[in-house]
Amino acid sequence: MNDRLAALESRVRALEDERAITRLILSYGPLVDSGRAAEVAALWSEDGVYDVDEIMMTGRPEIEAMVRSTPHQRWIAGGCAHVVGPPHVTVTGDTATAVGYTMMIVNTPDGFTLRRATANHWTLARTESGWTATNRTNRVLDGREESPDLLASHFPRAAPHVP
Repeated sequence: MNDRLAALESRVRALEDERAITRLILSYGPLVDSGRAAEVAALWSEDGVYDVDEIMMTGRPEIEAMVRSTPHQRWIAGGCAHVVGPPHVTVTGDTATAVGYTMMIVNTPDGFTLRRATANHWTLARTESGWTATNRTNRVLDGREESPDLLASHFPRAAPHVP
């Protein structure tokens, strides 16, 4: 009976971890599109890294500054949506990785337009206050090899990409 209870507790914890990580990742879009700079930055650890094609941010202050920046505020004022697809999460003890997609849709005079679609790779760590991102790397899905490689890195046993 104790073995069954321990197994059940382990399974419930795994489900709770995956749910918490998924919620963290999915909260990025609504938070960044509503300009909630401190809340966006709080998704990362104090020294967390957010690596986007055109900018590398290290630490919460730099991430917060990106959300408060004039270019980002212009996106919000003009109408934009960072649509985050559900991530594939793998938890290993107190660390985790996740991969998925993000699309940035912007309002234009001709209607809504897809500005960019990106591959996302997250690394996360369990802290006393819950899960936090330690690194997020985004690469535009524009045919460059590093974008699908970024996604595949989450699945170490997967066959390599063959063009």
